[in-house]
Amino acid sequence: MRRTFLLALALMLLVVPLVSVQAQEPLRIGIVTDLSGWLSIYGVEQVNGFKLGLVYAAGIDPTEYESIDDAVAAVTIAGRPVEIIIGDYGSENAAADADNAANVTREMIESQFVDILFGTPNSGAALQVQTLTSPAEYDLLFMAGPAASPILTGATFNENTFRVCRNSNQDAFALASQLDQFGDSYVVLAVDTAFGTGTAAAFETAFTAVGATKAADTILVPSDTVDFTPYLQQVLDSGADVVVQAWAGAGGITLAQQTVELGVLDRMKLVTGTNSNDIVAVAPPEVGTVSYIVYQYTLANTEINDWMTEKHIAMFNDVPDLFTECSFATAQALYAGLEATGGDPLPAAMIPALEGLTWQGPKGEYVIRPSDHQTLASVYVVSFLGVEEVEIADGVTMMLPQFELVAEATGPDAAPPCELVGDYAARCSE
Repeated sequence: MRRTFLLALALMLLVVPLVSVQAQEPLRIGIVTDLSGWLSIYGVEQVNGFKLGLVYAAGIDPTEYESIDDAVAAVTIAGRPVEIIIGDYGSENAAADADNAANVTREMIESQFVDILFGTPNSGAALQVQTLTSPAEYDLLFMAGPAASPILTGATFNENTFRVCRNSNQDAFALASQLDQFGDSYVVLAVDTAFGTGTAAAFETAFTAVGATKAADTILVPSDTVDFTPYLQQVLDSGADVVVQAWAGAGGITLAQQTVELGVLDRMKLVTGTNSNDIVAVAPPEVGTVSYIVYQYTLANTEINDWMTEKHIAMFNDVPDLFTECSFATAQALYAGLEATGGDPLPAAMIPALEGLTWQGPKGEYVIRPSDHQTLASVYVVSFLGVEEVEIADGVTMMLPQFELVAEATGPDAAPPCELVGDYAARCSE
């Protein structure tokens, strides 16, 4: 008995320090993004928004620190410090993004030992991260970011994937509710990437649901296109009442300019998404253009949005932009989930903690749908008023787009259909 007791005591003495050490181990959150390539403007929004959301969730005022990174260094979750590791896969085109993102993701998992991954601005890159974090591969929690392809929480879904950011279906259903303002027939021009094809399919589904007619098949355009003339001519030849443009990246400036130059707007109504502030300021749409928009800092009337805007201006000398909001809200969700699990980042613990999670964020209420892990939150429809010089702080001005709110589709109103397939399809009816 004495030997048994001594053995048990020795094991306890070994276990206690191990538990203590684990409690002090940092939670390593990897952000897979583009900070040097064709979607770098969105990558900056993703990183800055996440950092701000994390310190907000921790009750930290970042303006009391020298930098946002110093504020993040003060964050603890369930007693564990947090380390943010950024992987930049930036490349010159969409085709290279997927391979680069896969390589960066493997490096972050195998060499930098990240516990959770958050990314990316590009849908093709996000699909690679989703595959690598699946239960069949490295089995880590993946928080999908600004990438809008519906398949991430649809056809390619696995239970390790969650998305706080919206998907293209939500954009489409919000805009379809206003389609009677535009006409009865439509054509879609989309970038030939996972985002473009997913967005085109989303609009076809949403517009068909409200009785619109497709005037021609989707016109897919290579992501490195510099002259859109032949594609816009196909748009004109379609005879549609409405053209939907689904584009991401710098080429959007040329697309906007040539859309006006070729007289497309004289023949049909343009329906599109609203881009980041800097891009809209350089290539503004026609005044009166109606579009869906993920987020704009003047549209969300909440105390959290006020806080985010104030601190973003103070820390980055800029207003929060298109994807700042959902990255902020992603950090909030992760913080809540990790607090609930006592700091355990493994999918087995985090999945039940996140499914059905409801919280207040910059746009109001956010709810993670248990079936497909897609978050439901407001999406806006706006009318473009123009670009104005705005003073955002004492002596600091910016040229910023101005919008009139046409409609706010709340989370339930813009809820996309559950599109899980295969072994996961039954979750849609649960």
